[in-house]
Amino acid sequence: MSRLAFGLLLLFVLFALDAGVFPQQPTQERIKGEDRELAERMLQNIHDALKKYYYDPSFHGIDIDARYKGYEEQLKKAETLGSAFRVVAAYLSGLNDSHTVFLPPNRNNIADYGFEMQMVGDTCYVTEVRPGSDAEQKVHPGDQILSLDGYAVGRVDLSQLQYYLRRIAPKPVTGMTVRSPSGETRNVLIATKYVDHHPLTFMDFEIWHERVELQKTQHLLRQRYVERGDVLFWKMPAFLAEDKEIDGVVDIARQHKTLVLDLRGNAGGSMALNQRLIGSVMDHEVTIGTRVMRGGQKPEIAKSREKKLFTGNLIVLVDSDSASASELFARVVQLEHRGTVIGDRSSGSVMEASIFPFQDYSGVIVLYGALITIADLIMTDGKSLEKVGVTPDVLVLPTATQLAEGQDPVLAKAAGLAGMKLDPAEAGKLFPFEWAPQ
Repeated sequence: MSRLAFGLLLLFVLFALDAGVFPQQPTQERIKGEDRELAERMLQNIHDALKKYYYDPSFHGIDIDARYKGYEEQLKKAETLGSAFRVVAAYLSGLNDSHTVFLPPNRNNIADYGFEMQMVGDTCYVTEVRPGSDAEQKVHPGDQILSLDGYAVGRVDLSQLQYYLRRIAPKPVTGMTVRSPSGETRNVLIATKYVDHHPLTFMDFEIWHERVELQKTQHLLRQRYVERGDVLFWKMPAFLAEDKEIDGVVDIARQHKTLVLDLRGNAGGSMALNQRLIGSVMDHEVTIGTRVMRGGQKPEIAKSREKKLFTGNLIVLVDSDSASASELFARVVQLEHRGTVIGDRSSGSVMEASIFPFQDYSGVIVLYGALITIADLIMTDGKSLEKVGVTPDVLVLPTATQLAEGQDPVLAKAAGLAGMKLDPAEAGKLFPFEWAPQ
């Protein structure tokens, strides 16, 4: 079982199931006895793993055994399998930990809602719409989302709703109230497309969650870069790549005076890769932070890669979907006074977790699991980024009109700081959104 230090499970983790924030599910068949027993075993296995591996043995002051018994009783009252899964998820959500979450059994299809949404500052917008989807005729980039299935959307609400819609109970129709950049308010119903994917084996369960579930969006996870004079613009979608791939882009960056590293939407990934990248831009050994674990503390060190070092100007871009490893990188750049961070406040989802997979046999093999935090990371300023995020040195937020027109004022600002004139419209064409094929 590999260690993972990453963001937000999709930024999808600070959900308040206890408070009943999730909308009602469509009508489902009543739960069968064997399914209820399965949910009870799920809760038991996850409870046992939590008690054994969670980084804080005090569970933030929660009586975890009493909590387990309470949710065990709730399972007896669950009327559908979906509601039983919500009980299991709610048991973990009480820790209010961005990386401790229930991973329910995967479905044989993935719900594609046809649009992407994101917080810009404290406002939620539609940012992308898939061509040919039902959403294409009903919402547009730049539309402000006033409510989603009847619930107001904020920074915490969005992650809660995304977790619900994508993992716990995908819905065939999503109701939204949106406001266009011109001020027009309208209600829309968007049909979901269900895309088939191959069933998982026990061995690839962890890999699937690492490479698919960590990344909220449905865009392609590939490194992209653009050279413009003395500036290299590098779009890094996740800390999930081969060392040689990252080293290759760093080698290209060394031929330029300025590197603009775009970590917007980067949900994190490998701590080892993060250490490698930090070592590629720092001329000295750097302590990223101190891992606080159940068994003690240990510093996370990034050693300088002197023969593969980029020494030019460094500009890092972050947004509300930048999480975990991308947040750590940006904050190290700030603390070491190595460069400038531009954009929006990051997600504040910075813990280190492991995936604990389980399998059950009830006529068919059922795979499920839990993501459990095994360490917090305290930065060299003595603070954790969890629930706080990285505040950029230069705050730049695109407007609704700029989102609608595909403009990128953040990248344009970075180019200006690098001494290059690049207007927001042109900047928006450097790294167009790439939908993953269905």
